[in-house]
Amino acid sequence: MLREDPPAGESRLALVRRARRTDRILAETYPDAHCELDFTDPLELLVATILSAQCTDKRVNLVTPTLFAKYRTAEDYAGADRAELEEIIRSTGFFRAKTASIMGMAQALCERHGGEVPGRLKDLVALPGVGRKTANVVLGNAFGVPGLTVDTHFQRLVHRFGWTAETDPVKIEHAVAELLPKRDWTMASHRLIWHGRRICHARRPACGACPLAALCPSYGTGPTDPAQAAKLVRPGPSS
Repeated sequence: MLREDPPAGESRLALVRRARRTDRILAETYPDAHCELDFTDPLELLVATILSAQCTDKRVNLVTPTLFAKYRTAEDYAGADRAELEEIIRSTGFFRAKTASIMGMAQALCERHGGEVPGRLKDLVALPGVGRKTANVVLGNAFGVPGLTVDTHFQRLVHRFGWTAETDPVKIEHAVAELLPKRDWTMASHRLIWHGRRICHARRPACGACPLAALCPSYGTGPTDPAQAAKLVRPGPSS
């Protein structure tokens, strides 16, 4: 059973200290943590992040070389042949909805921002198909603006860690923001996502191979035997 609130009797100060210690251990565990979507500019990252909904980063990275070679500007996407764009991104799933989001987003960029991706949260979330999660990915990784990326891995881990009992992504974002220094938000997001993909899985977390065992109130959710847990550890991104 997952534990979704802090350990009994834990003070606010103790929670903050535990959260920051957790992040420091994750930083030591994943020194190379980074955004696993391939991109070279803000527009590419924005498009890739839209494509990553309900799809693995690995699959997106297989599709985007062809996509980015054909569509280089917001104007290209805005004026794309819908059927051709759909065919290129078909394997990412929900390709019709994603095509509509990408074309709508690109049209809005052309109409409101001269075809350039804006570097402010309020401008990004006003674009079609762009929510806070997508906006924070772009801000943190393309503009260097700290942000928390509350995806499914992030949500699962902060609940298991007892950092917050909130279930709404925006409330989770605000709750975790109060625990970690703002300068660390983007990298903390990467580290949590990496840990969720590699060790702290949804169904059978590799508890016996987890560097956070001593700090995690959900230790024991998965196998605690080191040899058994080691078999569950994944080497790279899977979702």
